Amino acid sequence: MRPVRTAALLSLTLAATGCAATHSADGIQVVVTTEIIKDWAEIVGGDRVEVETIVPPGGDPHSYEPSPSDAATVARADLAFTNHLLLEEHALIKLFDSNVPEDAPNISLAENAEPYGAKLIPLVEDVGLDVVWLGFGVRGETRTRSAEIDLRLTGFTGPGTVAMFLTDAFGTPDVHWNTADGLDESDVITLPPQAHTHVNWTFTEPGVYELTTAATVTDEGRTTEAGEATFTFAVGVNPREVREGATVLDDGHTDLTADLDTGAFVVRDDERGDLDPAEVVIDVPTRSIEVVPDAELFAFLGEPGTELYQLPQAVLGKHVHGEIDPHLWQNVRNAKAYVEVIVNALIEIDPEGRDAFEANRDAYLAELDALDAEVAAAIDTIPEADRQLITTHDAFGYLADRYGMQIAGFVVPNPAAEPSAKQVEQLTGTIADLEVGAVFVEPNLHARAGVLRQVAEDLDVRVCTLHGDALPQGAPTYVDMMRQNAAELARCLGGTS
Repeated sequence: MRPVRTAALLSLTLAATGCAATHSADGIQVVVTTEIIKDWAEIVGGDRVEVETIVPPGGDPHSYEPSPSDAATVARADLAFTNHLLLEEHALIKLFDSNVPEDAPNISLAENAEPYGAKLIPLVEDVGLDVVWLGFGVRGETRTRSAEIDLRLTGFTGPGTVAMFLTDAFGTPDVHWNTADGLDESDVITLPPQAHTHVNWTFTEPGVYELTTAATVTDEGRTTEAGEATFTFAVGVNPREVREGATVLDDGHTDLTADLDTGAFVVRDDERGDLDPAEVVIDVPTRSIEVVPDAELFAFLGEPGTELYQLPQAVLGKHVHGEIDPHLWQNVRNAKAYVEVIVNALIEIDPEGRDAFEANRDAYLAELDALDAEVAAAIDTIPEADRQLITTHDAFGYLADRYGMQIAGFVVPNPAAEPSAKQVEQLTGTIADLEVGAVFVEPNLHARAGVLRQVAEDLDVRVCTLHGDALPQGAPTYVDMMRQNAAELARCLGGTS
C-alpha cells in the first residue's frame, strides 16, 4: 500500500474581513464543479447566493470536458468551489484557475476539509494481475495546481515496436507513445501535479527494450526540464539474464514516477518503495501474450489476430488520480467538514450574511448528524458477512471505512480487448466465493457496467444501484443520495431498509 501523503492545505484567497464585496442583484455568484457541491452551497447560502454548476446533472466529473460557454460561467464567479484531490478532469481545474476572477476565492474543498474534521484515506488499488501493473506518476511541488507535466519518449531501442496508450470507458484507445512511426513531439503523455495514471504497454517482438523518458513542467507559462531516465523491459525473455543483480518487477503495482523536487525519475513500487531506474528490469512475460483485436481502432497495433505482449491498463477508462481517495462525501461526517469550509468562505466575502449563513449551517449540520446515524443504522442491519461491495467504480472507500463494509472489487476488464475468460473467471470467483448477494452499478457509468452485469446474470446475483459522483435524478439532494444508497445496500445485501 502507498504511504498516505495528506494534501497540503491550499491558502484561501479571501476578501479582507469586514469589507463586503460588491455582488449582483441576484446575490453572491457561486460557481462549482459538481451538483453535490451545488446542493451544499445552496442550502447554507440560502437566498443570498446564486449557484451554478459546470458538470451537468448526472455527469461524471472524472471525464467532463468543459465547453467555451463554461468559461463565461466561471468568469462570473464571486466565489468558486472545486472538490479537487484530482477528482475532476484536469481541464476542468484549468478552466477554474484560468477564469475565476483574481479577486474571487477559488477553493479546493477536499484539501481544506481536514482541519474541520474530515478523515482522508489512501486510494489503495489491487486488481490481482499476474503481471506487473505499470503506470506513470508525478510527485513534488509545482507553483500551481494547473501545472502540466509532459512525459515524453525521447529514445528507444528494441527488436520490435512499442505502444503506450490509454483506453477510455467506451473502449476507445488514446495513443500516447508509438515507435512504429518513429519518435517525435507527439510521443507524450501529460499529467497534472501529484497524479498517477494507468496505461497499456504493448511490444510486438520478444527481446530487450530500452525506453528513455524525459519530463518537462509547464507552469504559469514557463516550461522547465524535470529529469530523464531509461527504463529496461525484458519481453518474453528471462529478465534475470538481462542485467546482473537488477531488481526484477514481475508483479504488483508500479509507477514510473517523475520527482519534480529532485529532477529525477524513480520507479515507485507499492511493496519495494523507490527504486533506481538503472537497477530495475521490468518483466513482460510470455503469459502476457494477447492478440490484436479485429477492430479499426486498434489498427495501430498491427494486423488483427497478430500476437503481441501486453501489460494491461487493468481498470477500464481514463483513470488519473492521486494518492488520496477524493470521494470524501461518501462519509457523511466528511460532508459536514465541507459545509464548514463553504460557510466560512461565504462569511468572508459577505460578512453581513454571517447570521443567516450560520443559522443555515447549524440546521443543516443537525440534519447531517441524523443522516449519518440513519446510514449507519441501515447498514448495521446487513449481516456482517454480507457487507461486501462490488461496484463499477472505486468510489466507495469512505462509505466502507465509516460504516463497516468491505470493498471486495470493482470492474477490471482488459481494456485493450474484450475481457479474457480468465478475467471474467476471476471476477466470477470473487462474487461466488464471497457469496455476494448483489453487485452495484452507478447510473452515470453505464459503459463500465457490462462485464459486471453479465457476471451477475450468470450467477443469478441481483444488480442494484449506488450513486457515487452524481445525485439521483428523481431526488437531487445529497441527503437523498446517501439515504437512497443506505436503503439500497440494506435491501440488496440482506438487511432491512
